[in-house]
Amino acid sequence: MATAIAKAAEGATAVSHAARIERVSKSFSGPAGAQLVLDDISLDVAPGEFVTILGASGCGKSTLLNLVAGLDRPTAGSIHTPGGRPALMFQEHALFPWLTAGKNIELALRLRGLPKSERRPEAERLLELVRLGGAYGKRVHELSGGMRQRVALARALAQNSELLLMDEPFAALDAITRDVLHGELTRIWATANTSGSAAGNLSVLFVTHNVREAVRLAQRVVLLSSRPGRVAREWTVGIPQPRRIEDAAVAELSIEITEELRGEIRRHGQH
Repeated sequence: MATAIAKAAEGATAVSHAARIERVSKSFSGPAGAQLVLDDISLDVAPGEFVTILGASGCGKSTLLNLVAGLDRPTAGSIHTPGGRPALMFQEHALFPWLTAGKNIELALRLRGLPKSERRPEAERLLELVRLGGAYGKRVHELSGGMRQRVALARALAQNSELLLMDEPFAALDAITRDVLHGELTRIWATANTSGSAAGNLSVLFVTHNVREAVRLAQRVVLLSSRPGRVAREWTVGIPQPRRIEDAAVAELSIEITEELRGEIRRHGQH
């Protein structure tokens, strides 16, 4: 099957999706031959939608995100991101330690083509957005883990992309910090999508193995089967935001999804 990653021209009018994954498969070569990691995955992310990808370790979640980001190419199928190249945020903050928080953000702004005179004001605005006002001149070693991830989020937002890809960005943080950043992320996402401007739409595709995190954050949860990764089931999350991870409705849906996830792990273990 032919492989293509299509990017629509910038400036296109209203589109039906922020990302479209069409029958995507991915294999890697190994000592025992080709290993199928993702198998025939189809998934749309609507403009302004928050979708979490959930699955057991090794099911291909990060591989799928890398394909959507354009860091790798699918073996088969196609991926379309009409709004242009997505922004990507990793589990590790990946900040340059020799730059200040503000200069890390300015680097993304420079790559975006923003004039030098506009970079510092925009970096300071983004730091305010992630509640780090006044941290422009701080070095990475002066920031806590949660603060570093806030800077990484601001740097991702500096790319001004309509699609934000997040690969377990809070997994290494303690529970309290993670809870705070869940709230900050949903606030930023909601603000972007209630700005009254279609250009302000922000879609999020968020990879996690934490079921409660998936339910707390997303409008839709997509469960991948164990390797090879396939779309096993989807849930629409109708719980109003803001949500708390300890909310009864979040816990109830999390239990249902966890049972499905355990079933996928058991099926994989039987092969």
